[in-house]
Amino acid sequence: MSQRESDSVGSNPRFVVRKFLARPQHEGDGAIVRRTIGRLDLKYFDPFLLLDEFSVTSPAGFLDHPHRGFETVTYMLQGAVTHEDFEGHKGTIKAGDLQWMTAGKGIVHSEMPASQGTQKGLQLWINLSSKNKMIDPKYQELQSKDVARVAKDGVEVRIIAGEAMGSQSPVYTRTPTMYLDFTLKPGAHLQQPISPTWNAFVYVLEGEGVFGSQRAAAATAHHLLVLGPGYRLDAWNNSSKPLRFILVGGEPLNEPVVQFGPFVMNTQEEIDQTIEDYDCCMNGFEKAKHWRSQAMADLKF
Repeated sequence: MSQRESDSVGSNPRFVVRKFLARPQHEGDGAIVRRTIGRLDLKYFDPFLLLDEFSVTSPAGFLDHPHRGFETVTYMLQGAVTHEDFEGHKGTIKAGDLQWMTAGKGIVHSEMPASQGTQKGLQLWINLSSKNKMIDPKYQELQSKDVARVAKDGVEVRIIAGEAMGSQSPVYTRTPTMYLDFTLKPGAHLQQPISPTWNAFVYVLEGEGVFGSQRAAAATAHHLLVLGPGYRLDAWNNSSKPLRFILVGGEPLNEPVVQFGPFVMNTQEEIDQTIEDYDCCMNGFEKAKHWRSQAMADLKF
């Protein structure tokens, strides 16, 4: 970082410009989600399409469903989820694990509870640029032990994507993205640089914290905070309990967005073609014609 950039970081913190409370709603097959990005009053926050904090208990889950045109990032907080798709990819992600799935031109998959009790996690949808929407599907998966972790002065960070406190995630982000999981001990203060051209938000998981300015009101669990322009995030934990939140930022694509459920393209014509491709099992969806997940096969009708 240059001296000029360093000086700018010191004088231009990001302030909270909008605040949303994520209320529980039903989604999938009996799952409960708390949605912030992707609802009517925050439909799109370029390049982010959706943020869900999900809670699912067997036999509920997310049975076979398609995606095209973006990436899904699943980060487990509690329990475990088994993922299975029509390409033959299958695996289980447990608490602290990460799956970064590039749907590209097409994926059909299921996401179902893999253990007893309630499984909890976050799912973030990140838009892809027009040049990347029809690339081949790909996965990047990290077990909890392989996620970079740094702790200093009462602040601990798990680096899902991007860089913090001198460490970097190995995840490759086609749409440049940072995704950081912070825990602040009581009395701790954080200053985290953010690219000034990126959009960024905070989502509070546990505890309560003050963000942007010490004069700001404290934000509690299940609140999403949209950050305004600037070069860094300031956060304080003035409470007697730990504060945990994610900080997510991304480079805006500045492209048209046309969404139809799990399909996200740039024009209505592309959406119409996607629906036809899925219905006719072609142009990336060929294997959907005869594939059913094991979870679907186990259902008795």
